[in-house]
Amino acid sequence: MSATVGIAAAYERCERITRTEAANFYYGIRLLPRGRRQAMSAVYAFARRVDDIGDGTLPADEKLRRLDAEARALEAIEARRAPLEAIQPAGAPLEAIERGAAPLASDPVMVALADAYARFPLPAGALGELVEGVRMDVDGITYESFDELVLYYRRVAGTIGRMCLAIFGLPADAAGAAHAEALADDLGVALQLTNILRDVREDAENGRVYLPGEDLRRFELQDRNTPAAIAALARAAGSAERPGELERMAALVRFEAERAREWFQRGIALAALLDRRSSACVLAMAGIYRRLLDRIELDPERSLARRMSLPAHEKAWVATRGMLGGGV
Repeated sequence: MSATVGIAAAYERCERITRTEAANFYYGIRLLPRGRRQAMSAVYAFARRVDDIGDGTLPADEKLRRLDAEARALEAIEARRAPLEAIQPAGAPLEAIERGAAPLASDPVMVALADAYARFPLPAGALGELVEGVRMDVDGITYESFDELVLYYRRVAGTIGRMCLAIFGLPADAAGAAHAEALADDLGVALQLTNILRDVREDAENGRVYLPGEDLRRFELQDRNTPAAIAALARAAGSAERPGELERMAALVRFEAERAREWFQRGIALAALLDRRSSACVLAMAGIYRRLLDRIELDPERSLARRMSLPAHEKAWVATRGMLGGGV
């Protein structure tokens, strides 16, 4: 890779990452004007990078080292609030960039993200909270209550909501802006809880369970090694094995799906506070996730057996409906 990356090429890379890795998200943001869509792609590409560090196979200490490097780079961008191309000299060696000892002008994600910070009032510290949320994953933190889990959800999803709001444009008055941010947080929790229910099997096989301990006990599903127990249970889904446990697991999924629905009902009010294109983006993303949640709730055992998703034509229909002002 060359020493520096142009802003246009950097955004192109981020949009490609978003389109490939986050189809649900991309169906919403493609309804935005070009500048906003590019900034949203830059935010997503950074979030994807951080999430991949947490989900990867590296040792925990190496994951934490890399998260530290991403946090330092992010702090540098937030402090400058200017495009990297405009302020950084060319020629920084890649090995120096990787260890956080040099400018990031050769990193397309950071070039695009720096430009987004220069053009939009992105909140300082928000993406840093995302990094902290992924640290919680690496540290293997478990959650006893849903209130404890909400902190994690707000860090990994609510922060993205606040970044999106800054790109959409907040209401001018302080009270309206605060209300919009609270609704964005609520919607972020709904989206993240839907992701958790979609990925129960995958997460358990990676040694993680993002469901509260009190809920697992309520449905008699907590075990000394709960991730391994739920992974084994998910592998039994669709067979005649372990019917009692699978029935309890299905009941737990429906319980959490109803909880997610309540967060959706609050958070979707955000759309009414935004301009038409931004509202369409929110309605499209929320609509796709709500339909996914409906499928999971309708057939929890199938969702355990394999990862559920919506077909492309249905996502396109939901996005078009959002553009026309259709509700979730």
